[in-house]
Amino acid sequence: MDINRGDIIEGEIVDFTHEGNGVMKIDDFIYFVSGALIGDRVKAKVEKIKKNFAIATTIEIIEASKDRIERDKNIEESLGGIPLINYKYEKQLEWKKEKVEKDLEKFAGINDLKVDDVIGMEVPYRYRNHVQVPVASKAGKTIIGFYEAGTNDIVPMRETILQSETGNKVLSIVKQWIDRYGIKAYDRRKQKGTLRHIGIRTNDKDEAMLILVTGEDMIPKKDELLELIKNNTDQIKSVYQNVNKMKSPVVYGNKYKLLFGEEKLIDTIGNYKFSVSPNSFFQTNRIQAEKLYDKVVEFLDLKENDTVYDLYSGTGTISIYIAEKVERVYGIEVVPSAIKDAKENAVINNIGNVEYILGKAEEIMPKISEIKKPNKIILDPPRKGCEKELIEKIIEISPERIVYVSCNSSTMARDIRHLIESGYKAVEVQPVDMFPHAMDIEAVTLLTK
Repeated sequence: MDINRGDIIEGEIVDFTHEGNGVMKIDDFIYFVSGALIGDRVKAKVEKIKKNFAIATTIEIIEASKDRIERDKNIEESLGGIPLINYKYEKQLEWKKEKVEKDLEKFAGINDLKVDDVIGMEVPYRYRNHVQVPVASKAGKTIIGFYEAGTNDIVPMRETILQSETGNKVLSIVKQWIDRYGIKAYDRRKQKGTLRHIGIRTNDKDEAMLILVTGEDMIPKKDELLELIKNNTDQIKSVYQNVNKMKSPVVYGNKYKLLFGEEKLIDTIGNYKFSVSPNSFFQTNRIQAEKLYDKVVEFLDLKENDTVYDLYSGTGTISIYIAEKVERVYGIEVVPSAIKDAKENAVINNIGNVEYILGKAEEIMPKISEIKKPNKIILDPPRKGCEKELIEKIIEISPERIVYVSCNSSTMARDIRHLIESGYKAVEVQPVDMFPHAMDIEAVTLLTK
């Protein structure tokens, strides 16, 4: 089949990629088409040609999918972070469930495991309590907005449907300051300018923490910004500067400076309170996090005499959520600041039966198991999944139940395969939609000995 850059193709979209592009098949060749949804029949222009696929851009929707919905006219932001915003929410949940099922079959060889319907949100908007908005320069003007998918281009915006109205008010005040005083975006290549990102954290009381990520130590017109804040809202409880001079795409640097207000916000998941620093890892969707943790509790089938290991314990949210139901919890985490936050969170919630230990789980777990062996384990690794050495150590310790929490169903399936091959049974998977309108899906899997 002869395919050239610039060719116009026509066909129906039959699936999504993990990035949110549509999948079109013509004569057994695959095209990844931006701007298209499952069920759309489109004309698209071929942009790039690879060995096994081509990348194309939609130029015309010939026949819209029956599951396509009109986009809210007030939404001006990039589709990069919300590629499914025009797709019916119930269809998003169906696709995400199918994704988990396909990953389990592809990476674990499982096709008969019970995968429950995805737990979705009643109102799938304004759910993020932490956003990081890029700042850039375009035609000599400083703009803010998210990147368009697969590009380095920012789509200018005034607000985002991902965060609360309070968060958008904070964004509006910062934009007013930028425009009024000519605050320059930081240019990584020239290493000049000021602002790189605007970080905003909000809690369940609609209080906000503003984090100005700068490429230099000084912030021009800083006092004017603080005055704007004081004159426009009492909901901003903290203003931080984060200095990041790195050329990498990492958003936050290591240096934080409190410019105004309180050091931390207090947020909640269920009945528990958590201290949130500017650099804390905290679930970005507290509503769905509670549903997720409730499922973890259900799958663990907790008893008063249980000893539970919470591996990759982060800031201790899951450990604290289950602690009152068991005898002892050990949280193991490799990030020092997370361990510090976890210990503080245990004190805030008056939890005395959790011990947090700094180090790699595969190294720490065998040592403490000699003192107190777990009968149940929680795994909540990063996207890359568990280290193989850790899986082997878990198999040696042989807990009766393992609950695996994952934001990446493909690496979860890979790790589950190793556990199944060593005598565990995968019983049930519960997906939870933590990120409506995005491609990600969280899943909780129960494995029993």
